[in-house]
Amino acid sequence: MDPKRLVRVSKFLSLHLRHQPVALGLTLEPGGWVPVADLLAGAGAVGFPITPDELAEVLRASDKQRFAFDPTGAKVRANQGHSAEVDLQLEPAEPPAELYHGTAEPAVAAILADGLSKMARHHVHLSPDAATAAKVGSRHGSLVMLVVDATAMRAAGLVFFRSANGVWLVDAVPPEYLRITEFPGTQP
Repeated sequence: MDPKRLVRVSKFLSLHLRHQPVALGLTLEPGGWVPVADLLAGAGAVGFPITPDELAEVLRASDKQRFAFDPTGAKVRANQGHSAEVDLQLEPAEPPAELYHGTAEPAVAAILADGLSKMARHHVHLSPDAATAAKVGSRHGSLVMLVVDATAMRAAGLVFFRSANGVWLVDAVPPEYLRITEFPGTQP
């Protein structure tokens, strides 16, 4: 598939599987699942036809594994990042000692004062490694790398979840569990 088409389909899926399923006539089932046939029909109905092969390629080629098929291949979902109401059916999980969050420099003062909040999403998204966090954070400007003390958060009773693509999720990260760290290409 043409790389530009791949990006357009991925963004379309993100919009509708995470934020606006109703715009395609979709209802997110528990776990965030929707029937593939309904997704393809809805996309066609709004003038953005997607073939089954294109859908499969987007899911296969996604570097962040944003989407997944169920074991039967009959349903598809976004793995996390929803603002639409959905029960993702995630089970609490024990995180590694430290997690990472890349962010843009202009946001750092507010984050260090108030912590990380989920904003319009269901959870704060954290990365298991600095390289992944850098990819995410660098999309928004000059990168600053934050380390999250997940061990201390767990000891304080905060609950973590792990999405199917390895992203760690939590309701919030209070500021006392954050520190700036150096990472190649980040602001000290």
